[in-house]
Amino acid sequence: MSGPLNGIRVLDLTRVLAGPYATMILRDLGAEVIKIEQPGMGDEARGVGPFKNGVSLYFMSINRGKKSITLNLRTERGKKIFLDLVELSDIVIENFRPGAMKRLGLDYESIKLHNPKIIYAACSGFGQTGPYSTRGAYDMIIQAMGGIISITGEPGRPPVRVGASIADMTAAMYTVIGILSALHHCERTGEGQLVDVAMLDCQVAILENAIARYMASGEAPQPLGSRHPSFTPFETFETQDGYAVLAIGNNNLWEKFCAEVGCPELIHDERFKTNALRTKNYNELRPILADIMTTRTTDQWVEEMEKVGIPCGPINTIDKVVQQPQIQAREMIVEVEHKSAGKVKMAGIPIKLSDTPGKVEAPAPDLGEHTSEVLSELLGLSNEEITKLWEDNVI
Repeated sequence: MSGPLNGIRVLDLTRVLAGPYATMILRDLGAEVIKIEQPGMGDEARGVGPFKNGVSLYFMSINRGKKSITLNLRTERGKKIFLDLVELSDIVIENFRPGAMKRLGLDYESIKLHNPKIIYAACSGFGQTGPYSTRGAYDMIIQAMGGIISITGEPGRPPVRVGASIADMTAAMYTVIGILSALHHCERTGEGQLVDVAMLDCQVAILENAIARYMASGEAPQPLGSRHPSFTPFETFETQDGYAVLAIGNNNLWEKFCAEVGCPELIHDERFKTNALRTKNYNELRPILADIMTTRTTDQWVEEMEKVGIPCGPINTIDKVVQQPQIQAREMIVEVEHKSAGKVKMAGIPIKLSDTPGKVEAPAPDLGEHTSEVLSELLGLSNEEITKLWEDNVI
């Protein structure tokens, strides 16, 4: 395995999206990730489309490079095998409802007795404490409860979910940050710890400007469409053939824009002289800019603005995103080959390290594909012992 986390072993008890996305990041950066799944069923994401030759591409995209073993943690032998693996591992990560692992006798307090250095990450909807801790949660629920839906969409329209599963993926990224922080502490002190990450907490953490505006004004922010709440003009405009995003974040850019589009009088207009005034007088400025932006195509605007250093970009559909030369140059679309699904393309690794780069090295595993390998190589079990575990429904 390549990458900066080479030599780190992760026991992955996660399922669906938030947890698997976190362990995907760890695996991409070189950790060995052993995905522990329920015999006969596995991660329910295996049944989520789209499919190719019967293989879930959803599952494939976030479980690449991991090893899969099946293990029934409701059996005493299954628990013993898990604890034996804990002794040989650095990290355990799970995303069950709080209390589920304790009922199995496999919570942090229990397993740290077998490995005091273990880093135990628990990623859940509401965290290990608080009045909501035992509630179940999905991305849509957390987007709603965390407030981001309330500020997404067009003014006066019904609430709109953010287009990606941002609650799940934000929690995944914060979980990885927590794990790496705990890993650094452990390397210095030899002490493991519990990493408790709540999806709801993470949504609050990324509200930034919305919370600041509420604390300053006492008024709850409302949806503004594509418009930025603090910078003007900073939004989507219709062009001759589509849409373009114009992002003018300071007075210097504003003056450049006005000169470039042949409207120098706007520079000296008292209503628009500063960003604060442009934002205050948005309703007067918007129609003026809307008329200007319809005089060219999107590509013409992007080219013209780039020449004078004004941030401007097209609104790309996904097919255009993956075909962009910049995306290709940065290896953000990679290809792996699966024995059943064939060649599959997926998003690459956004973290570019100069000396120890990560790598997408293998496709997602079939259910239980590495059970015999892990039990024999790590725990020294014989073929006869492994066969007996299959027969007893332990694996």
